[in-house]
Amino acid sequence: FYCFAHLTAGMANLSRHEKEKSFLTATGEKRPFPSLHDPHSRELSVVIPAYNEELRMPVMLDEAMEYLETRQKKTPSFTYEVIVVDDGSRDRTTEIALEYTKKYSADKVRVLTLVKNRGKGGAVLMGTLSSRGKLILMADADGATKFSDIEKVEAGLKDVNSGPENMAIACGSRAHLEKESVAQRSVLRTFLMYGFHFLVWFFCVRGIRDTQCGFKLFTREAALKTFSSLHIERWAFDVELLYIAQCFKIPIAEVAVTWNEIEGSKLVPFWSWLQMGRDLIFIRLRYFTGAWKLQSPQKTD
Repeated sequence: FYCFAHLTAGMANLSRHEKEKSFLTATGEKRPFPSLHDPHSRELSVVIPAYNEELRMPVMLDEAMEYLETRQKKTPSFTYEVIVVDDGSRDRTTEIALEYTKKYSADKVRVLTLVKNRGKGGAVLMGTLSSRGKLILMADADGATKFSDIEKVEAGLKDVNSGPENMAIACGSRAHLEKESVAQRSVLRTFLMYGFHFLVWFFCVRGIRDTQCGFKLFTREAALKTFSSLHIERWAFDVELLYIAQCFKIPIAEVAVTWNEIEGSKLVPFWSWLQMGRDLIFIRLRYFTGAWKLQSPQKTD
């Protein structure tokens, strides 16, 4: 086990292809992305990982932009950016996202197109490293979570963010919907769900009932601390992020959000759950044996 854990261990890839270092303005000019290591210059960054999301993403973006624009009109000091991270899509995800850049400007909507598919965790990582926000929200492209519920997670973040180091995370949660979801799911999916929850609790994260909801809010400092140590780039990355946060004793709030199942999920239930289960065991094994270590934030190209 010790040898296997070390031989198969590796960090998430923080380096970028040359094409991933810049974004396009509304007029088609290339501009370099900033770094998470830089001081914040916006109140909020919204990072949206997207893989073949040409159909579902416009509904989510319309809802998000309407909320953000309305909030800015009410409170002019509120500034924001949306970063759509196209995770190597084979459809028109990038082209559709760039329509929002043209409509709202590249100051508000930026598109980061990854040359190769890295997985959801890799896409969120790259978007987060390119963000300018004091707070950084990761939100799924399917729009399953009601976007205005950001106010709930902001309140949760504020409740636990009491230290001068400004370290806190707030997780949107669907745990309150569990009974209803069990009633609608097949026996196999219910079994896999409970099995996954047990593995999360046993190997990695305790005290958080829903680690997988794709609606999480980080202070900039907490994002830099946790994402700098990330190893997993696919579906179980949320669990590792929260495991890292708990190792660093970063306070975490869990906040109930409005959530609706949207058709078109990229998860293949059986195999995805198996892969995630394997990753959970590896998270524990690799940190326990020292194959993975918690990292100090370092600026990368």
